[in-house]
Amino acid sequence: MKKKDYKKIAKNVIDLEIKALKKLKSSINNSFDDAVMAIGKCQSKVILCGVGKSGLIAAKISATLSSVGTPSFFLSASDCSHGDLGSISKKDVLILISNSGNTEELKNIIQYANRNKIILICIMSKKNSILYKASDIKLYIPEVIEAGYGIVPTSSTTVQLCLGDALSISLMREKKFEKLDFKNFHPAGNLGNQLKTAEDLMLTHKKIPFVNENTNMKSALKLILSKRLGVLIVRNNNGYTKGIFTDGDIKRLVKKNQNFYNLQVKKIMNKNPISIEKNTLAAKALSIMNEKKITCLCVHKSRNSNKTIGLLHIHNILEANIN
Repeated sequence: MKKKDYKKIAKNVIDLEIKALKKLKSSINNSFDDAVMAIGKCQSKVILCGVGKSGLIAAKISATLSSVGTPSFFLSASDCSHGDLGSISKKDVLILISNSGNTEELKNIIQYANRNKIILICIMSKKNSILYKASDIKLYIPEVIEAGYGIVPTSSTTVQLCLGDALSISLMREKKFEKLDFKNFHPAGNLGNQLKTAEDLMLTHKKIPFVNENTNMKSALKLILSKRLGVLIVRNNNGYTKGIFTDGDIKRLVKKNQNFYNLQVKKIMNKNPISIEKNTLAAKALSIMNEKKITCLCVHKSRNSNKTIGLLHIHNILEANIN
């Protein structure tokens, strides 16, 4: 039996959707800015609603908005006619998605929004539709060619989804939603790991291998062996970090045949230890370690602080599956 080749069909579908996205890009106008500002000023929730495939896209956009700092949830259009309209308050922003803009199930929602003066944003492709005429802000999607005999919702749902992503990312900028904020909403899984900071992984308190700068090397050697980290953080009597001493430094001293046992640590330490702020991403810290060819970093509360509050070892990062 001859093997069938569907690669041409796949490429045609992708070409159609690329063309649709280019049309969407060209259609973006001031209404998009108005939508971002209206959602950004919302003091309550952003509610998305749609029917069929548009409903599935609405649910995904809602999930994305919630994950990047804009509280949102999805409402089933059919359930709205049976009591769920009570979930929508006057302080909410309502986004309705419909390719035609004349979907029967949306009519009750449109009337409810207009009657209660709820901000209504539409995402649709028919300017003569009920939804278009009733909306406060109109996000027009150009008519596109669907794959599958021109009738299967494919290109149209792709542009709906892309427009939702564009809204979500724009709102991140508007609200100054940063990586660390994103981390708070994604504490688990691989994504959560990649957003861990130095503060999440560093050694603290008694686990930090501190040594006073006036300590003699004989005592310092015993301490570095007992801590098993291959490093000592050198600080003065006021608790300020003055330098760092590693097992690599010991090896170099031995090679020189120096009698260093009675020397003070401050005479031998490296005076410029590399440090990072506690909010530095662990992945960034690993990059610094690789670049500098070191295995640990002093962690400070802020850039201008001279006090070490933690020690981040490369093993702490690797054990967290961060790369």
